[in-house]
Amino acid sequence: MSAHTNAGLREGALVLADGSVFEGELIGADVGIASGEVVFNTALSGYQEILTDPSYAGQMVTFTYPHIGNYGVSSADAESSRAACRGVIVRDLARRHSNHRAETGLGEHLTALGMPGIAGVDTRRLTRLLRDTGAVPGAFGTASEDELLAAARAEPGTDGVDLVATVTTPDAYTVESSAPRRIVALDFGVKATILRHLSEFGAVEVLPAGTPADEILARGADGIFLSNGPGDPAMLDDLVDTVSALIGRAPLFGICLGHQILGRALGAPTVKLPFGHHGGNHPVKDLMTGRIEITSQNHNFAVDSDAFAGLGREVRMTHVNLNDGVCEGLEVVGERCFSVQHHPEAGPGPHDSLHLFERFAEMMDGSR
Repeated sequence: MSAHTNAGLREGALVLADGSVFEGELIGADVGIASGEVVFNTALSGYQEILTDPSYAGQMVTFTYPHIGNYGVSSADAESSRAACRGVIVRDLARRHSNHRAETGLGEHLTALGMPGIAGVDTRRLTRLLRDTGAVPGAFGTASEDELLAAARAEPGTDGVDLVATVTTPDAYTVESSAPRRIVALDFGVKATILRHLSEFGAVEVLPAGTPADEILARGADGIFLSNGPGDPAMLDDLVDTVSALIGRAPLFGICLGHQILGRALGAPTVKLPFGHHGGNHPVKDLMTGRIEITSQNHNFAVDSDAFAGLGREVRMTHVNLNDGVCEGLEVVGERCFSVQHHPEAGPGPHDSLHLFERFAEMMDGSR
């Protein structure tokens, strides 16, 4: 075991579907066996936001940064009120936190959220494996290696799964604002920080993902926002049809899964990336201005921009990931409609992409 060993911790193991075994010590909630699609995140901070981001539903997050939890947890930093991912995998969980904003430690917070975790894992070896082979299902707990392997192999992952239904709000609610605009946000798994930024420009009515297009338009909002969220966009045909009916009817702005759903509504397919983009330092080039922004990313799927040339509308790629050329943004020429794959609300640059919210506000003003 690692140097992290403490008498109060429970020895366990992480087993991947390919049979790879990683020893560790269990932390957080005791759920018996935890399973999910294992991905890695390269961010050095923001662990609380990551663990409560609904976009991680169905996944277990490996932090590549070796020391996690040093600044504790604050309720102001939560992206949702519940655990989003299936589990957390770290090298070293801080024994003590030190920050004037902290209300509790990460270990205690995991227990309160009901989220399991495993520490003491050789995350460097695990990350190399995921980088070389792609995201893979895994399971951890105190069970035997054979039981954990069976649980990992029974885990469907995120490919071909509708996870939006597990995270969308069951009822509509409104985030009030003193700004004059009115915005409808379709909740595919929306983050609290996104709603906070949107509310700087207008009151935001958050609707369940399955709200029909005619009901959305009946709100008479100045603009419609398509949120982030988890899972495979190819499994969301009903949502794609809804967004297709909204294009051209009101200003549209999408982020992350909202971007992918908009791409599919325009006729472009989506593809699953080998291990996805998860981190806070991805360079993205704005093809309209030539500006390069440092962005926060969390997605396993991407819009296939090669298909744009054959669509009925004129659709162009507006942003590109400089690491691998993935489409990071699109717009429909002649329509009040654009989206980005990255997360401008996270601001790791620290505020490189916040202007996109201002662009949405200007678009709404121009449609009045």
